Amino acid sequence: MNTNIFAAILCLLATAPFLAKSAEPDPWRWNLKDLYATQTDWDKDAIALEQQLVKLSSCNAQLAQSARRFRICLDLNAEVLKRYYRLSAYASQWHDEDTGIAAAQDLKQRAVLLGNRVDETTAFLSPEILGMGRSRVDALLKREPSARIYKHWLDDILRTASHTLDRKGEELIASFSAATGAAQAMYVTLADTDMPWPKVSLSDGKEIVLDQSAYEKYRVSGNRTERKQVFDAFWGKWKEFERTFGVSFYEQLKKDAALAKVRRYPDSLTQALDTNKLPRAVYDTLVAQAEANLPTLHRYFRLRARMLGVSEMRYYDIYPPMVTSDLKYPIERSTQLMLEAVRPLGADYARALEQGTRSAWMDVFPRPRKRSGAYMNGSVYDVHPYLLLNHNDDYESLSTLAHEWGHAMHSYLATRSQSFINADYPTFTAEIASTTNELLLLDHMLKVARNDDERMLYLDSALENLRGTFFRQAMFAAFEREVHARVDRGESLTGEALTKIYGDILRRYHGDREGVVRIDDLYTIEWAYIPHFYNRFYVFQYATSISAASLFADQILSGVAGSSERYLNILRAGGSRYPYDMVKEAGVDLASAAPYQALVAKMNRIMDQIEAIQARRK
Repeated sequence: MNTNIFAAILCLLATAPFLAKSAEPDPWRWNLKDLYATQTDWDKDAIALEQQLVKLSSCNAQLAQSARRFRICLDLNAEVLKRYYRLSAYASQWHDEDTGIAAAQDLKQRAVLLGNRVDETTAFLSPEILGMGRSRVDALLKREPSARIYKHWLDDILRTASHTLDRKGEELIASFSAATGAAQAMYVTLADTDMPWPKVSLSDGKEIVLDQSAYEKYRVSGNRTERKQVFDAFWGKWKEFERTFGVSFYEQLKKDAALAKVRRYPDSLTQALDTNKLPRAVYDTLVAQAEANLPTLHRYFRLRARMLGVSEMRYYDIYPPMVTSDLKYPIERSTQLMLEAVRPLGADYARALEQGTRSAWMDVFPRPRKRSGAYMNGSVYDVHPYLLLNHNDDYESLSTLAHEWGHAMHSYLATRSQSFINADYPTFTAEIASTTNELLLLDHMLKVARNDDERMLYLDSALENLRGTFFRQAMFAAFEREVHARVDRGESLTGEALTKIYGDILRRYHGDREGVVRIDDLYTIEWAYIPHFYNRFYVFQYATSISAASLFADQILSGVAGSSERYLNILRAGGSRYPYDMVKEAGVDLASAAPYQALVAKMNRIMDQIEAIQARRK
């Protein structure tokens, strides 16, 4: 975008109303003034970014001119990214506070335009660095020691040389990439907006529109007939669009296969893993171990059947809690419990976390038009992490609090230990930080539980978390590997074929043939419902992360010498090294069977405790 035109747009929109703040600060609302005091300040910073982009453009074809010029250009690129992340974070978080504010929606769109400008301007960097070659880059780093903070970032570019095209080829890929998002866009439009959701009359006579939110709410109903009714209506509607979702997903699979071929990778999976230099053995070992340990998953389902009082488990019986409770966990108590739980990580960690909870980093409670769900944004390097929550005083909210603060402390420690360019970390390690906090919380809650009923609540929650995060995500990983492999080989896939593949895997994991959980044909359309499949080979990292976290938490809680420090070093390292190597150096090899076997052993120990409580009650 032309700089002058963009400046004019900024001036035109600068008069948009800024979000009004109450005179008295709310201790449970985040303070976006830590980012920008006013929208005028945001506007000024956006103009400053545009000016920096002009300067960065002048680095094109000049990186190898001298060691000093090389460092100046790399520094400028880092400053551009750091400023953009701050602008983007403010815009998105202001919007998420209240999605109905027009000015916030405008600002979010302007941030998207800025992001496009950043992508366009920085596109020359990787091809030019590759053109320089490793020997020239190493020589420049030797002459300019201050540029060595970029060594890992540069190594990550240089190692992809055999998979990178010339400048024209890369420009062509970039052009096509901007125009090949139709598959995901089609999915989002149909699944989130245009789907004609069915209406269902519940057992109390209430009629509901069974959209995705309602499905998640009512699939846990204690009324079994109602659960079946919800499943039949919801999946029946997805089944009506099986052909359409098949077309959209197949287009995504073809795009991934084509990109892998153009970049000279043997298949889509290898290319996706190479983004973070992950060994193929990590993915294959995860799936193999999940499937080797299906008897443990089946044990869980049989336990669930007994506790729910059903003689034959059906797929609509997997979501209602085995234990119900009216215990409340207000945010003040939840925060205190979390702080007590993380003490094994050391006084410095606990002190920093406590300070964060008191410093308006969180937006805690649900409100009309506030974004749903929960997330942590740690992208603003020189400020602090921000957390969005929707706390409703139940145990799940407490667990979510610990989870998101695990992410926040990861960002906090990384930004204080690494330069900006090395602070950001990949999903592969991100979810280790969050799930380790959850496991420390579980251990603490079991220690402070006042009776067996309370212990059962925590054990039930932990079991379901292990099922959903390990076995379910591994099942998704098996499905992704299969369908991508078929398209990589040039096979076609229809919606009906995808349903058949997914149904076979779904039934195998749930023991349908053995009579563990019966899966109706209608429910095998579930693959069409999973949005993560449009982000290739992503979900497996939830399963690897909880497996690593389980080992780390066990070592930390057992007082193994140096275990806390080894774990915290992963968080401090941010993205300064490749994630698999960091985790392995800390003592967990995710390409081996050990972490997955340890997680399965934990799941069995939890079921042992539940059965022991049940035996005491007889």
